[in-house]
Amino acid sequence: MKIKTKLTLSVGLLFLMIIILSAVGALYINALKKDTENILVANYNSLQYSNNMLLALEENTIKSWIEFDLNLKKQEKNISEIGETETTENLRKNFTNYSSNRSNSIFQKSIRNEIFKIMDLNMKAIQRKSILAKKTAEDATLTVALVGAICFLIAFSLLVNLPSSIANPIKELTESIKQIAAKNYSRRVNFVNHNEFGELATSFNTMAEKLEEYNDSTLATLMIEKKRIETLINNMHDPVIGLDEKKKIIFVNEEATKIIGLPQTEMVGQFAQDLSLRNDLIRSLIQNLTVPQTNTVDKKAQTIKIFADSKESYFEKETLNISIIPTGEQIQKTIGYVVILRNITEYKELDFAKTNFISTVSHEFKTPISSIKMSLQLLENERIGQLNLEQKNLIESIKEDANRLLNTTTELLNITQVETGNIQLSIIPTEPKAILDYAVSANKTQAGQKKITLEINVTENLPMVIADSEKTAWVLTNLISNAVRYSHENSTINLNIFIENQHVKFTVKDSGQGIAPQYKDKVFDRYFRVPGTKKEGTGLGLAISKEFIEAQGGQITVESDFGAGSKFTVQLNRA
Repeated sequence: MKIKTKLTLSVGLLFLMIIILSAVGALYINALKKDTENILVANYNSLQYSNNMLLALEENTIKSWIEFDLNLKKQEKNISEIGETETTENLRKNFTNYSSNRSNSIFQKSIRNEIFKIMDLNMKAIQRKSILAKKTAEDATLTVALVGAICFLIAFSLLVNLPSSIANPIKELTESIKQIAAKNYSRRVNFVNHNEFGELATSFNTMAEKLEEYNDSTLATLMIEKKRIETLINNMHDPVIGLDEKKKIIFVNEEATKIIGLPQTEMVGQFAQDLSLRNDLIRSLIQNLTVPQTNTVDKKAQTIKIFADSKESYFEKETLNISIIPTGEQIQKTIGYVVILRNITEYKELDFAKTNFISTVSHEFKTPISSIKMSLQLLENERIGQLNLEQKNLIESIKEDANRLLNTTTELLNITQVETGNIQLSIIPTEPKAILDYAVSANKTQAGQKKITLEINVTENLPMVIADSEKTAWVLTNLISNAVRYSHENSTINLNIFIENQHVKFTVKDSGQGIAPQYKDKVFDRYFRVPGTKKEGTGLGLAISKEFIEAQGGQITVESDFGAGSKFTVQLNRA
Protein backbone atom coordinates (compact mmCIF):
# COMPACT_ATOMS: atom_id res chain seq x y z
CA MET A 1 0.00 0.00 0.00
CA LYS A 2 1.28 3.46 -0.88
CA ILE A 3 2.38 5.67 2.01
CA LYS A 4 0.07 8.46 0.90
CA THR A 5 -2.85 6.02 0.84
CA LYS A 6 -1.87 4.65 4.25
CA LEU A 7 -1.73 8.14 5.77
CA THR A 8 -5.00 9.13 4.14
CA LEU A 9 -6.77 6.01 5.43
CA SER A 10 -5.30 6.33 8.94
CA VAL A 11 -6.10 10.01 9.42
CA GLY A 12 -9.43 9.54 7.65
CA LEU A 13 -10.37 6.69 10.00
CA LEU A 14 -9.42 8.75 13.04
CA PHE A 15 -11.36 11.73 11.68
CA LEU A 16 -14.36 9.46 11.08
CA MET A 17 -14.24 8.15 14.66
CA ILE A 18 -14.13 11.75 15.96
CA ILE A 19 -17.18 12.55 13.86
CA ILE A 20 -18.94 9.44 15.21
CA LEU A 21 -18.01 10.44 18.79
CA SER A 22 -19.36 13.96 18.24
CA ALA A 23 -22.54 12.60 16.66
CA VAL A 24 -23.15 10.17 19.54
CA GLY A 25 -22.55 12.92 22.12
CA ALA A 26 -24.87 15.30 20.30
CA LEU A 27 -27.52 12.57 20.04
CA TYR A 28 -27.51 11.80 23.76
CA ILE A 29 -27.38 15.48 24.73
CA ASN A 30 -30.42 16.03 22.55
CA ALA A 31 -32.16 13.08 24.25
CA LEU A 32 -31.40 14.51 27.72
CA LYS A 33 -32.65 17.88 26.55
CA LYS A 34 -35.95 16.35 25.43
CA ASP A 35 -36.37 14.48 28.73
CA THR A 36 -35.71 17.69 30.71
CA GLU A 37 -38.11 19.68 28.57
CA ASN A 38 -40.80 17.07 29.16
CA ILE A 39 -40.41 17.51 32.92
CA LEU A 40 -40.23 21.30 32.87
CA VAL A 41 -42.81 22.08 30.24
CA ALA A 42 -45.48 19.50 31.07
CA ASN A 43 -45.27 18.28 34.66
CA TYR A 44 -43.71 21.30 36.36
CA ASN A 45 -46.29 23.65 34.82
CA SER A 46 -49.14 21.37 35.94
CA LEU A 47 -47.80 21.47 39.52
CA GLN A 48 -47.57 25.25 39.36
CA TYR A 49 -51.15 25.56 38.04
CA SER A 50 -52.39 23.19 40.76
CA ASN A 51 -50.59 25.18 43.47
CA ASN A 52 -52.12 28.45 42.19
CA MET A 53 -55.59 26.87 42.24
CA LEU A 54 -55.11 25.72 45.85
CA LEU A 55 -54.11 29.24 46.90
CA ALA A 56 -57.13 30.73 45.12
CA LEU A 57 -59.38 28.17 46.78
CA GLU A 58 -58.06 29.19 50.25
CA GLU A 59 -58.65 32.93 49.63
CA ASN A 60 -62.24 32.30 48.44
CA THR A 61 -62.75 35.76 46.90
CA ILE A 62 -64.13 36.86 43.56
CA LYS A 63 -60.64 37.77 42.32
CA SER A 64 -59.28 34.45 43.55
CA TRP A 65 -62.02 32.53 41.73
CA ILE A 66 -61.15 34.36 38.53
CA GLU A 67 -57.50 33.39 39.09
CA PHE A 68 -58.63 29.81 39.80
CA ASP A 69 -60.59 29.65 36.55
CA LEU A 70 -57.59 31.05 34.60
CA ASN A 71 -55.19 28.40 36.00
CA LEU A 72 -57.75 25.67 35.41
CA LYS A 73 -57.96 26.63 31.74
CA LYS A 74 -54.15 26.47 31.51
CA GLN A 75 -54.20 23.06 33.12
CA GLU A 76 -56.78 21.84 30.61
CA LYS A 77 -54.34 22.78 27.82
CA ASN A 78 -51.35 21.17 29.56
CA ILE A 79 -52.56 17.57 30.01
CA SER A 80 -49.66 15.13 29.40
CA GLU A 81 -50.18 12.10 31.67
CA ILE A 82 -52.54 9.12 31.63
CA GLY A 83 -55.63 9.76 33.85
CA GLU A 84 -54.94 13.48 33.98
CA THR A 85 -57.74 14.18 31.49
CA GLU A 86 -60.49 12.58 33.63
CA THR A 87 -59.17 14.25 36.79
CA THR A 88 -59.13 17.67 35.13
CA GLU A 89 -62.68 17.15 33.82
CA ASN A 90 -63.88 16.22 37.33
CA LEU A 91 -62.12 19.31 38.64
CA ARG A 92 -63.93 21.49 36.11
CA LYS A 93 -67.29 19.87 37.00
CA ASN A 94 -66.81 20.33 40.77
CA PHE A 95 -65.61 23.92 40.22
CA THR A 96 -68.77 24.66 38.22
CA ASN A 97 -71.01 23.16 40.92
CA TYR A 98 -69.17 25.01 43.65
CA SER A 99 -69.46 28.31 41.77
CA SER A 100 -73.26 27.98 41.74
CA ASN A 101 -73.53 26.84 45.39
CA ARG A 102 -70.58 28.11 47.50
CA SER A 103 -72.27 27.15 50.74
CA ASN A 104 -71.82 23.48 49.95
CA SER A 105 -68.45 22.49 51.45
CA ILE A 106 -68.57 19.08 49.81
CA PHE A 107 -67.74 20.57 46.37
CA GLN A 108 -64.85 22.49 47.88
CA LYS A 109 -63.47 19.31 49.35
CA SER A 110 -63.88 17.51 46.01
CA ILE A 111 -62.07 20.32 44.24
CA ARG A 112 -59.16 20.03 46.64
CA ASN A 113 -59.02 16.25 46.15
CA GLU A 114 -58.95 16.54 42.36
CA ILE A 115 -56.15 19.12 42.54
CA PHE A 116 -54.14 16.76 44.74
CA LYS A 117 -54.72 13.95 42.24
CA ILE A 118 -53.36 16.11 39.42
CA MET A 119 -50.37 17.04 41.52
CA ASP A 120 -49.79 13.39 42.41
CA LEU A 121 -49.92 12.29 38.76
CA ASN A 122 -47.38 14.92 37.73
CA MET A 123 -45.10 14.21 40.71
CA LYS A 124 -45.01 10.53 39.79
CA ALA A 125 -44.36 11.47 36.15
CA ILE A 126 -41.50 13.73 37.23
CA GLN A 127 -40.02 10.86 39.24
CA ARG A 128 -40.40 8.42 36.33
CA LYS A 129 -38.94 10.84 33.81
CA SER A 130 -36.06 11.60 36.14
CA ILE A 131 -35.20 7.91 36.22
CA LEU A 132 -35.40 7.81 32.38
CA ALA A 133 -33.16 10.87 32.07
CA LYS A 134 -30.70 9.26 34.45
CA LYS A 135 -30.69 6.09 32.32
CA THR A 136 -30.14 8.19 29.19
CA ALA A 137 -27.24 9.96 30.89
CA GLU A 138 -25.69 6.61 31.91
CA ASP A 139 -26.04 5.23 28.36
CA ALA A 140 -24.53 8.42 26.97
CA THR A 141 -21.60 8.16 29.35
CA LEU A 142 -20.98 4.49 28.43
CA THR A 143 -21.29 5.01 24.68
CA VAL A 144 -19.13 8.11 24.59
CA ALA A 145 -16.55 6.34 26.74
CA LEU A 146 -16.56 3.30 24.40
CA VAL A 147 -16.22 5.40 21.24
CA GLY A 148 -13.55 7.51 22.93
CA ALA A 149 -11.66 4.36 23.89
CA ILE A 150 -11.76 3.12 20.29
CA CYS A 151 -10.52 6.50 19.06
CA PHE A 152 -7.75 6.34 21.65
CA LEU A 153 -6.68 2.84 20.55
CA ILE A 154 -6.65 3.86 16.87
CA ALA A 155 -4.70 7.01 17.64
CA PHE A 156 -2.29 5.04 19.84
CA SER A 157 -1.79 2.41 17.11
CA LEU A 158 -1.09 5.12 14.56
CA LEU A 159 1.27 6.82 16.97
CA VAL A 160 3.22 3.59 17.52
CA ASN A 161 3.22 2.08 14.00
CA LEU A 162 2.94 4.90 11.47
CA PRO A 163 6.09 6.84 12.38
CA SER A 164 8.14 3.63 12.52
CA SER A 165 6.81 2.40 9.17
CA ILE A 166 8.09 5.64 7.62
CA ALA A 167 11.20 6.22 9.70
CA ASN A 168 12.64 2.65 9.64
CA PRO A 169 12.91 2.37 5.80
CA ILE A 170 14.41 5.87 5.69
CA LYS A 171 16.90 4.85 8.34
CA GLU A 172 17.80 1.64 6.48
CA LEU A 173 18.10 3.50 3.19
CA THR A 174 20.29 6.17 4.79
CA GLU A 175 22.57 3.46 6.16
CA SER A 176 22.74 1.78 2.74
CA ILE A 177 23.62 5.07 1.06
CA LYS A 178 26.46 5.49 3.55
CA GLN A 179 27.67 1.97 2.64
CA ILE A 180 27.57 2.79 -1.07
CA ALA A 181 29.46 6.02 -0.38
CA ALA A 182 32.07 3.84 1.36
CA LYS A 183 32.36 1.78 -1.90
CA ASN A 184 30.50 -1.19 -0.48
CA TYR A 185 28.58 -1.75 -3.74
CA SER A 186 27.32 -5.18 -2.67
CA ARG A 187 24.89 -3.56 -0.24
CA ARG A 188 21.22 -4.08 -1.15
CA VAL A 189 17.97 -2.82 0.31
CA ASN A 190 15.10 -5.27 0.66
CA PHE A 191 11.72 -3.72 1.37
CA VAL A 192 8.83 -6.14 1.09
CA ASN A 193 6.28 -3.32 0.94
CA HIS A 194 4.79 -2.46 -2.42
CA ASN A 195 4.79 1.27 -1.75
CA GLU A 196 7.01 4.22 -2.56
CA PHE A 197 9.76 2.70 -0.42
CA GLY A 198 9.56 -0.52 -2.44
CA GLU A 199 10.02 1.44 -5.68
CA LEU A 200 12.84 3.42 -4.06
CA ALA A 201 14.51 0.18 -2.97
CA THR A 202 14.27 -1.23 -6.52
CA SER A 203 15.87 1.91 -7.97
CA PHE A 204 18.56 1.87 -5.27
CA ASN A 205 19.38 -1.80 -5.91
CA THR A 206 19.59 -1.14 -9.67
CA MET A 207 22.02 1.70 -9.03
CA ALA A 208 24.10 -0.41 -6.64
CA GLU A 209 24.20 -3.31 -9.13
CA LYS A 210 25.41 -1.03 -11.91
CA LEU A 211 28.01 0.56 -9.63
CA GLU A 212 29.21 -2.90 -8.63
CA GLU A 213 29.45 -3.90 -12.29
CA TYR A 214 31.38 -0.72 -13.17
CA ASN A 215 33.63 -1.16 -10.16
CA ASP A 216 34.51 -4.72 -11.18
CA SER A 217 35.36 -3.54 -14.71
CA THR A 218 38.85 -2.07 -14.55
CA LEU A 219 40.22 0.13 -17.32
CA ALA A 220 42.90 -2.41 -18.17
CA THR A 221 40.34 -5.18 -18.58
CA LEU A 222 38.16 -2.98 -20.75
CA MET A 223 41.10 -2.02 -22.96
CA ILE A 224 42.11 -5.67 -23.42
CA GLU A 225 38.54 -6.62 -24.35
CA LYS A 226 38.35 -3.66 -26.75
CA LYS A 227 41.61 -4.69 -28.46
CA ARG A 228 40.44 -8.29 -28.69
CA ILE A 229 37.14 -7.30 -30.32
CA GLU A 230 38.88 -4.90 -32.73
CA THR A 231 41.33 -7.63 -33.75
CA LEU A 232 38.52 -10.11 -34.35
CA ILE A 233 36.58 -7.60 -36.45
CA ASN A 234 39.64 -6.56 -38.50
CA ASN A 235 40.49 -10.21 -39.22
CA MET A 236 37.04 -10.92 -40.61
CA HIS A 237 37.00 -11.38 -44.38
CA ASP A 238 33.60 -9.71 -44.64
CA PRO A 239 33.19 -5.93 -44.39
CA VAL A 240 31.73 -4.97 -40.99
CA ILE A 241 30.50 -1.55 -39.83
CA GLY A 242 29.30 -0.82 -36.29
CA LEU A 243 27.10 2.12 -35.32
CA ASP A 244 25.64 3.31 -32.05
CA GLU A 245 21.97 4.09 -31.44
CA LYS A 246 22.47 7.61 -32.89
CA LYS A 247 23.95 6.22 -36.16
CA LYS A 248 27.48 7.29 -35.22
CA ILE A 249 30.15 4.92 -36.60
CA ILE A 250 32.06 3.33 -33.70
CA PHE A 251 34.12 0.76 -35.60
CA VAL A 252 34.84 -0.32 -39.16
CA ASN A 253 37.20 -3.09 -40.27
CA GLU A 254 39.80 -2.98 -43.06
CA GLU A 255 37.62 -4.87 -45.57
CA ALA A 256 34.93 -2.22 -45.18
CA THR A 257 37.38 0.64 -45.73
CA LYS A 258 38.52 -0.99 -48.99
CA ILE A 259 35.08 -1.18 -50.57
CA ILE A 260 33.86 2.18 -49.15
CA GLY A 261 36.97 4.03 -50.28
CA LEU A 262 37.45 6.07 -47.10
CA PRO A 263 40.16 5.64 -44.46
CA GLN A 264 39.16 4.44 -41.02
CA THR A 265 40.16 7.73 -39.38
CA GLU A 266 37.64 9.64 -41.50
CA MET A 267 34.74 7.32 -40.59
CA VAL A 268 35.08 6.36 -36.91
CA GLY A 269 33.37 8.92 -34.71
CA GLN A 270 31.42 10.44 -37.57
CA PHE A 271 27.67 10.25 -38.06
CA ALA A 272 26.69 7.96 -40.94
CA GLN A 273 24.13 10.50 -42.12
CA ASP A 274 26.89 13.06 -42.67
CA LEU A 275 29.14 10.59 -44.51
CA SER A 276 26.26 9.46 -46.72
CA LEU A 277 26.10 12.94 -48.25
CA ARG A 278 29.43 12.32 -49.98
CA ASN A 279 29.47 8.53 -50.25
CA ASP A 280 26.75 6.64 -52.13
CA LEU A 281 27.67 3.25 -50.68
CA ILE A 282 27.28 4.40 -47.07
CA ARG A 283 23.94 5.95 -48.02
CA SER A 284 22.71 2.60 -49.37
CA LEU A 285 24.01 0.77 -46.30
CA ILE A 286 22.21 2.93 -43.72
CA GLN A 287 18.97 3.55 -45.59
CA ASN A 288 17.13 0.75 -43.75
CA LEU A 289 18.45 1.52 -40.28
CA THR A 290 15.48 3.80 -39.54
CA VAL A 291 13.07 0.96 -40.31
CA PRO A 292 12.22 -1.18 -37.23
CA GLN A 293 14.10 -4.46 -37.42
CA THR A 294 11.97 -7.59 -37.59
CA ASN A 295 13.21 -11.12 -37.07
CA THR A 296 11.39 -12.66 -40.00
CA VAL A 297 12.75 -15.97 -41.20
CA ASP A 298 11.56 -15.60 -44.77
CA LYS A 299 13.09 -12.15 -45.23
CA LYS A 300 15.53 -12.21 -48.18
CA ALA A 301 19.00 -10.74 -47.74
CA GLN A 302 19.61 -7.67 -49.87
CA THR A 303 22.19 -8.16 -52.62
CA ILE A 304 24.43 -5.18 -53.47
CA LYS A 305 26.75 -4.90 -56.48
CA ILE A 306 29.96 -3.01 -55.61
CA PHE A 307 33.04 -2.28 -57.72
CA ALA A 308 35.85 -3.65 -55.53
CA ASP A 309 39.26 -5.25 -56.16
CA SER A 310 39.20 -3.85 -59.72
CA LYS A 311 36.04 -5.80 -60.56
CA GLU A 312 32.38 -5.94 -59.88
CA SER A 313 31.70 -7.82 -56.66
CA TYR A 314 28.46 -8.94 -55.07
CA PHE A 315 27.66 -8.68 -51.38
CA GLU A 316 24.70 -9.73 -49.26
CA LYS A 317 23.83 -6.99 -46.79
CA GLU A 318 22.68 -8.05 -43.31
CA THR A 319 21.76 -5.51 -40.65
CA LEU A 320 21.73 -6.60 -37.02
CA ASN A 321 19.79 -4.61 -34.45
CA ILE A 322 21.83 -4.83 -31.23
CA SER A 323 19.53 -4.74 -28.20
CA ILE A 324 20.34 -5.46 -24.57
CA ILE A 325 18.60 -5.40 -21.22
CA PRO A 326 20.66 -3.01 -19.05
CA THR A 327 21.90 -4.26 -15.69
CA GLY A 328 19.16 -4.18 -13.10
CA GLU A 329 16.44 -3.25 -15.60
CA GLN A 330 13.71 -5.21 -17.38
CA ILE A 331 13.07 -3.23 -20.59
CA GLN A 332 15.07 -4.06 -23.72
CA LYS A 333 17.00 -1.16 -25.22
CA THR A 334 18.59 -0.68 -28.65
CA ILE A 335 22.26 0.32 -28.31
CA GLY A 336 23.39 0.17 -31.92
CA TYR A 337 23.55 -1.58 -35.28
CA VAL A 338 26.03 -3.82 -37.07
CA VAL A 339 26.08 -3.91 -40.87
CA ILE A 340 27.72 -7.03 -42.33
CA LEU A 341 28.45 -7.45 -46.06
CA ARG A 342 29.03 -11.06 -47.05
CA ASN A 343 31.04 -11.44 -50.23
CA ILE A 344 29.08 -13.74 -52.52
CA THR A 345 30.92 -12.85 -55.74
CA GLU A 346 32.22 -16.39 -56.15
CA TYR A 347 28.75 -17.87 -55.76
CA LYS A 348 27.30 -15.30 -58.14
CA GLU A 349 29.93 -16.15 -60.75
CA LEU A 350 29.15 -19.84 -60.37
CA ASP A 351 25.46 -19.05 -60.64
CA PHE A 352 26.02 -17.01 -63.79
CA ALA A 353 28.09 -19.85 -65.22
CA LYS A 354 25.35 -22.34 -64.41
CA THR A 355 22.70 -20.08 -65.94
CA ASN A 356 24.77 -19.53 -69.10
CA PHE A 357 25.41 -23.26 -69.35
CA ILE A 358 21.69 -24.04 -69.02
CA SER A 359 20.85 -21.36 -71.55
CA THR A 360 23.46 -22.58 -74.01
CA VAL A 361 22.49 -26.24 -73.64
CA SER A 362 18.79 -25.37 -73.95
CA HIS A 363 19.44 -23.48 -77.18
CA GLU A 364 21.59 -26.32 -78.49
CA PHE A 365 18.86 -28.84 -77.64
CA LYS A 366 16.23 -26.96 -79.59
CA THR A 367 17.87 -27.61 -82.97
CA PRO A 368 18.10 -31.42 -82.71
CA ILE A 369 14.65 -31.59 -81.11
CA SER A 370 13.23 -29.63 -84.01
CA SER A 371 14.99 -32.00 -86.40
CA ILE A 372 13.56 -35.00 -84.57
CA LYS A 373 10.04 -33.57 -84.79
CA MET A 374 10.50 -32.80 -88.47
CA SER A 375 11.72 -36.35 -89.09
CA LEU A 376 8.73 -37.73 -87.20
CA GLN A 377 6.37 -35.71 -89.38
CA LEU A 378 8.08 -37.09 -92.48
CA LEU A 379 7.84 -40.65 -91.19
CA GLU A 380 4.13 -40.18 -90.50
CA ASN A 381 3.57 -39.01 -94.07
CA GLU A 382 2.12 -41.97 -95.99
CA ARG A 383 3.68 -40.77 -99.24
CA ILE A 384 7.07 -41.85 -97.90
CA GLY A 385 5.83 -45.30 -97.05
CA GLN A 386 3.36 -47.33 -95.06
CA LEU A 387 4.14 -48.10 -91.38
CA ASN A 388 3.05 -51.14 -89.52
CA LEU A 389 1.41 -50.95 -86.10
CA GLU A 390 4.63 -51.54 -84.17
CA GLN A 391 6.40 -48.77 -86.11
CA LYS A 392 3.53 -46.37 -85.45
CA ASN A 393 3.75 -47.08 -81.71
CA LEU A 394 7.47 -46.43 -81.75
CA ILE A 395 6.96 -43.12 -83.60
CA GLU A 396 4.25 -42.09 -81.12
CA SER A 397 6.60 -42.85 -78.21
CA ILE A 398 9.40 -40.87 -79.85
CA LYS A 399 6.99 -37.96 -80.41
CA GLU A 400 5.99 -37.91 -76.74
CA ASP A 401 9.64 -37.93 -75.66
CA ALA A 402 10.45 -35.15 -78.12
CA ASN A 403 7.55 -33.05 -76.82
CA ARG A 404 8.68 -33.67 -73.26
CA LEU A 405 12.22 -32.60 -74.15
CA LEU A 406 10.87 -29.51 -75.89
CA ASN A 407 8.78 -28.54 -72.84
CA THR A 408 11.76 -29.09 -70.53
CA THR A 409 13.97 -26.99 -72.80
CA THR A 410 11.38 -24.21 -72.84
CA GLU A 411 11.15 -24.23 -69.04
CA LEU A 412 14.94 -24.11 -68.75
CA LEU A 413 15.08 -21.13 -71.09
CA ASN A 414 12.38 -19.39 -69.08
CA ILE A 415 14.20 -20.01 -65.81
CA THR A 416 17.40 -18.57 -67.25
CA GLN A 417 15.45 -15.42 -68.09
CA VAL A 418 14.21 -15.28 -64.53
CA GLU A 419 17.64 -15.84 -62.98
CA THR A 420 19.36 -13.26 -65.16
CA GLY A 421 16.57 -10.75 -64.67
CA ASN A 422 16.07 -10.50 -68.43
CA ILE A 423 12.35 -11.23 -68.47
CA GLN A 424 10.97 -9.42 -71.48
CA LEU A 425 7.44 -8.29 -70.67
CA SER A 426 4.92 -6.53 -72.87
CA ILE A 427 2.48 -5.24 -70.26
CA ILE A 428 -0.57 -3.67 -71.87
CA PRO A 429 -4.33 -3.62 -71.15
CA THR A 430 -5.59 -7.08 -72.09
CA GLU A 431 -8.94 -8.80 -72.01
CA PRO A 432 -8.84 -11.50 -69.28
CA LYS A 433 -11.36 -13.77 -71.03
CA ALA A 434 -9.13 -14.00 -74.10
CA ILE A 435 -6.17 -15.11 -71.95
CA LEU A 436 -8.24 -17.85 -70.33
CA ASP A 437 -9.68 -19.00 -73.68
CA TYR A 438 -6.16 -19.46 -75.05
CA ALA A 439 -5.13 -21.55 -72.02
CA VAL A 440 -8.30 -23.67 -72.25
CA SER A 441 -7.74 -24.25 -75.96
CA ALA A 442 -4.18 -25.40 -75.31
CA ASN A 443 -5.38 -28.03 -72.78
CA LYS A 444 -8.63 -29.13 -74.45
CA THR A 445 -7.08 -32.19 -76.09
CA GLN A 446 -5.33 -33.31 -72.89
CA ALA A 447 -8.55 -32.88 -70.90
CA GLY A 448 -10.59 -34.71 -73.53
CA GLN A 449 -8.33 -37.78 -73.30
CA LYS A 450 -9.27 -38.13 -69.60
CA LYS A 451 -12.89 -37.07 -70.17
CA ILE A 452 -12.39 -34.08 -67.86
CA THR A 453 -14.83 -31.18 -68.11
CA LEU A 454 -13.42 -27.65 -68.05
CA GLU A 455 -16.21 -25.57 -66.51
CA ILE A 456 -15.74 -21.83 -67.14
CA ASN A 457 -17.45 -19.15 -65.05
CA VAL A 458 -16.67 -15.53 -65.95
CA THR A 459 -18.18 -12.46 -64.26
CA GLU A 460 -19.97 -10.13 -66.64
CA ASN A 461 -18.51 -6.74 -67.64
CA LEU A 462 -14.98 -7.66 -66.65
CA PRO A 463 -12.47 -4.80 -66.91
CA MET A 464 -9.19 -5.09 -68.77
CA VAL A 465 -6.09 -6.22 -66.90
CA ILE A 466 -2.58 -4.81 -67.00
CA ALA A 467 -0.61 -7.89 -68.04
CA ASP A 468 1.64 -9.59 -70.56
CA SER A 469 -0.92 -11.74 -72.34
CA GLU A 470 1.65 -14.28 -73.58
CA LYS A 471 3.32 -14.86 -70.19
CA THR A 472 -0.04 -14.88 -68.34
CA ALA A 473 -1.50 -17.34 -70.83
CA TRP A 474 1.59 -19.53 -70.34
CA VAL A 475 0.98 -19.47 -66.55
CA LEU A 476 -2.71 -20.36 -66.87
CA THR A 477 -1.88 -23.08 -69.42
CA ASN A 478 0.61 -24.55 -66.95
CA LEU A 479 -1.90 -24.41 -64.06
CA ILE A 480 -4.68 -26.03 -66.11
CA SER A 481 -2.26 -28.66 -67.41
CA ASN A 482 -1.26 -29.54 -63.85
CA ALA A 483 -4.92 -29.69 -62.83
CA VAL A 484 -5.70 -32.07 -65.69
CA ARG A 485 -2.63 -34.18 -64.94
CA TYR A 486 -3.51 -34.64 -61.26
CA SER A 487 -7.32 -34.94 -61.63
CA HIS A 488 -9.24 -38.19 -61.88
CA GLU A 489 -11.01 -39.23 -65.06
CA ASN A 490 -14.57 -37.96 -65.60
CA SER A 491 -13.99 -35.13 -63.10
CA THR A 492 -14.53 -31.37 -63.44
CA ILE A 493 -12.04 -28.50 -63.30
CA ASN A 494 -13.55 -25.12 -62.38
CA LEU A 495 -12.08 -22.05 -64.11
CA ASN A 496 -13.28 -18.69 -62.78
CA ILE A 497 -12.59 -15.01 -63.45
CA PHE A 498 -13.98 -12.38 -61.08
CA ILE A 499 -13.28 -8.97 -59.53
CA GLU A 500 -12.22 -8.61 -55.91
CA ASN A 501 -10.81 -5.50 -54.18
CA GLN A 502 -9.98 -3.68 -57.41
CA HIS A 503 -8.13 -6.75 -58.73
CA VAL A 504 -9.03 -9.33 -61.36
CA LYS A 505 -8.56 -12.91 -60.15
CA PHE A 506 -8.24 -16.16 -62.14
CA THR A 507 -8.83 -19.41 -60.24
CA VAL A 508 -8.10 -22.98 -61.32
CA LYS A 509 -9.73 -25.51 -59.00
CA ASP A 510 -9.47 -29.29 -59.39
CA SER A 511 -10.79 -32.21 -57.36
CA GLY A 512 -7.67 -34.32 -57.37
CA GLN A 513 -5.55 -35.56 -54.52
CA GLY A 514 -4.46 -32.09 -53.35
CA ILE A 515 -1.23 -31.09 -51.67
CA ALA A 516 -0.14 -32.30 -48.25
CA PRO A 517 0.05 -29.45 -45.69
CA GLN A 518 3.82 -29.84 -45.17
CA TYR A 519 4.48 -29.29 -48.88
CA LYS A 520 2.01 -26.47 -49.61
CA ASP A 521 4.56 -23.70 -48.90
CA LYS A 522 7.20 -25.34 -51.13
CA VAL A 523 5.32 -25.89 -54.37
CA PHE A 524 6.61 -22.59 -55.79
CA ASP A 525 10.25 -23.48 -55.08
CA ARG A 526 12.46 -24.31 -58.04
CA TYR A 527 12.95 -27.99 -58.85
CA PHE A 528 10.56 -29.02 -56.09
CA ARG A 529 8.27 -31.97 -56.73
CA VAL A 530 5.95 -33.49 -54.16
CA PRO A 531 7.64 -36.67 -52.87
CA GLY A 532 5.99 -39.89 -54.01
CA THR A 533 4.35 -38.45 -57.13
CA LYS A 534 4.68 -40.50 -60.30
CA LYS A 535 3.87 -37.63 -62.65
CA GLU A 536 6.51 -36.22 -64.96
CA GLY A 537 7.89 -32.73 -64.59
CA THR A 538 10.98 -30.70 -63.82
CA GLY A 539 9.59 -28.84 -60.82
CA LEU A 540 10.11 -25.50 -62.58
CA GLY A 541 6.61 -24.73 -63.89
CA LEU A 542 5.16 -23.20 -60.71
CA ALA A 543 8.40 -21.39 -59.87
CA ILE A 544 8.44 -19.77 -63.32
CA SER A 545 4.73 -18.96 -63.02
CA LYS A 546 5.33 -17.18 -59.73
CA GLU A 547 8.18 -15.13 -61.22
CA PHE A 548 6.14 -14.20 -64.32
CA ILE A 549 3.09 -13.07 -62.31
CA GLU A 550 5.07 -11.14 -59.68
CA ALA A 551 7.07 -9.41 -62.43
CA GLN A 552 3.71 -8.02 -63.64
CA GLY A 553 2.84 -6.70 -60.17
CA GLY A 554 0.46 -9.59 -59.49
CA GLN A 555 0.31 -12.45 -57.03
CA ILE A 556 -0.19 -16.22 -57.23
CA THR A 557 -1.37 -18.31 -54.28
CA VAL A 558 -2.54 -21.84 -53.60
CA GLU A 559 -5.19 -23.34 -51.32
CA SER A 560 -5.38 -27.07 -50.88
CA ASP A 561 -7.50 -29.54 -48.96
CA PHE A 562 -5.46 -32.73 -48.90
CA GLY A 563 -7.49 -35.49 -50.52
CA ALA A 564 -10.06 -33.07 -51.98
CA GLY A 565 -8.13 -31.03 -54.55
CA SER A 566 -6.34 -27.71 -54.90
CA LYS A 567 -7.18 -24.18 -56.00
CA PHE A 568 -4.60 -21.86 -57.56
CA THR A 569 -5.40 -18.13 -57.72
CA VAL A 570 -3.71 -15.61 -60.02
CA GLN A 571 -4.30 -11.97 -59.12
CA LEU A 572 -3.62 -9.17 -61.61
CA ASN A 573 -4.14 -5.43 -61.49
CA ARG A 574 -7.12 -4.07 -63.40
CA ALA A 575 -6.56 -1.47 -66.09
